[in-house]
Amino acid sequence: MNEAEIRQLAASVLAGIAPEADLAGVRDDEDLREALDLDSMDFQNFVIGLHRGSGHPIPEADYPRLFTLRGVLAYLG
Repeated sequence: MNEAEIRQLAASVLAGIAPEADLAGVRDDEDLREALDLDSMDFQNFVIGLHRGSGHPIPEADYPRLFTLRGVLAYLG
């Protein structure tokens, strides 16, 4: 996946979890959980959505790598 596809996937997954969340207003290095007020279940659903949308397996040990958009881009890119 390229960067634009990953950003679109992240935005799409977040729209299903927290429709009021605006990914466009979040810096790449900002913690998504804090910036978008995601609780632990929301974040877990975000990771599951990334997995389903990308086909990339994401073990729980790697969840901290996905706390920022920069991390998501690096992990799935």
